[in-house]
Amino acid sequence: MADSSDAVEWKREWMAGLTSFFTAAYILVVHPMILRDAGIPLGAGVAATVAATAFGCLWMAFGARAPVLLIPGMGVNAFFSYTLIQSLGLSWQEGLAAVTVSGILFWMAAATRLGSRLFQAVPASLKHGVTAGIGLFLAFIGLQKAQWIQTDENTMVALGDFGQPVPLVTVTGLLITLLLYSRKVPGSLLWGILVTTLLTYGIGGMPDANTPSPRLMEFGTVLFSAKWNLFHYPFWVAVFSLTMIVVFENMGLLQGMLSDPKQFPKAYRATAVSTVASGFLGTSPTVAAAESASGIAEGGRTGIPPLVTGLLFLLAFPALPLLGKIPDHAVAPVLIVIGALMVQSVQHIPFSDFSEGFPAFFILAGIPLTSSIADGLAFGFITYPLLKTAAGKWRQVPVPVYLIAGLFLANLIAVSMIH
Repeated sequence: MADSSDAVEWKREWMAGLTSFFTAAYILVVHPMILRDAGIPLGAGVAATVAATAFGCLWMAFGARAPVLLIPGMGVNAFFSYTLIQSLGLSWQEGLAAVTVSGILFWMAAATRLGSRLFQAVPASLKHGVTAGIGLFLAFIGLQKAQWIQTDENTMVALGDFGQPVPLVTVTGLLITLLLYSRKVPGSLLWGILVTTLLTYGIGGMPDANTPSPRLMEFGTVLFSAKWNLFHYPFWVAVFSLTMIVVFENMGLLQGMLSDPKQFPKAYRATAVSTVASGFLGTSPTVAAAESASGIAEGGRTGIPPLVTGLLFLLAFPALPLLGKIPDHAVAPVLIVIGALMVQSVQHIPFSDFSEGFPAFFILAGIPLTSSIADGLAFGFITYPLLKTAAGKWRQVPVPVYLIAGLFLANLIAVSMIH
C-alpha cells in the first residue's frame, strides 16, 4: 500500500513539473526579446535564459526542495532593459554587474538572521494581500493572453472581440480546464494547455512565427561579461533599486505560494544564489516565478517540479522553434484558474480593522494595476505604519516594517528621479 501511495505522489509531482514547465515556457521566447532592447544579442539572450533558468530551478530543487521555479522575472527584465539601460544610461555589461551586486546583497540578507526576521515581521494581513494580489495579476495576464480584454485609449482596458477565434477557443479551453480541475483529474491544468493548443490548430489558428533563433555560440558574448563601474553614481542607483525588487518581490512571491513556512528560508537563499548567477550568466535577475502556482495547484510540494522544469528547459534549447508553436493564449485558462485559487486568501484579511485591511487591499489592487509585484508591495508597506500610527497603534508595528517602509519610499523617490 505504501509503495502504491509513493507511486501516486511521484506521478503527481512529475505532472506538476510538466504543468509548471509549459506554463513558464513562454519566457524562452519573450525574455530574450526584452534583453535585445538592452543591447544583448538575441541568440545570446536565448542561451542566457536557458542557462539561468536551468541553474535556478536545479538549485531550488536540490538546495531547497521546494516546488518553486526560478526564471527571469517579467517586470524586472523590463526594468533592467528600459530603466537601467535606456533611462539610466548604463551599458548592458554594467547592468549585469548591477544584477550581480544586488544578488550578493540579497544573499547577505537571506543567509543571515535578517532574512528570517523580515519574514517573521511581515504582518499576516499583508502576506494574504500579496497572495491575493499575485492571483489577480495572474488572472489579468490570462485575460490579456486570451484576448478577452484589450487596451483602450479612453478606459485603458476594455472587453475584447469575442467574435475572433482566439477568445472563442480560450473560452472552450477554460471550460474544459474547469471541468477537469473540478473533477480532480490528474494533470488537469496541463490538459487544459494541450486542449487549447489543439483547438487552435483545429480552427487553423497558426501562431505567428516569432521564435528567436537559439545560437549557443553567442553565449560567450554575455557569459562573465559584467563591467564593474563602481565609481559611477547611476550604477549604485541601479543596485539599490534592483536589490529592493529582488529582496521583497521574492519574499512576497514565496510567502504567497509556499504552504509550508519551513521551506521559506532555504527557498529564499536559493533565490538569492540564482540572482547572483544571473548576472554572471548574462541575464536580468531570476525570480521565484508566480507561474509556479500552476504546479503547486497540481499537487507539487517538493523539489521535483523545478527539477523537471530545469531539465526540460535544457532539452528545450534545440527544440525551441517547435516549442514556439504553442500559442500564447494556450496558458490563459491555467492562469485564470490559478488566479481564482490564490484570490481566496482575501477571506483571511481582517477588513474590519481598517489599519490592517486597507494596506492589504492596497497591495492586492496595486500589484495587478501597476503590473509590478514590487510596486504593489511598496504601496502596502508604506501605508501600513502610517495608518497604524494614525490610529494610535504604532507600537503594533514591528521595527523591521518601519525599515522596509522607509526603504520602499526611498526606492520610489530614486526611481522617480531617474525618470
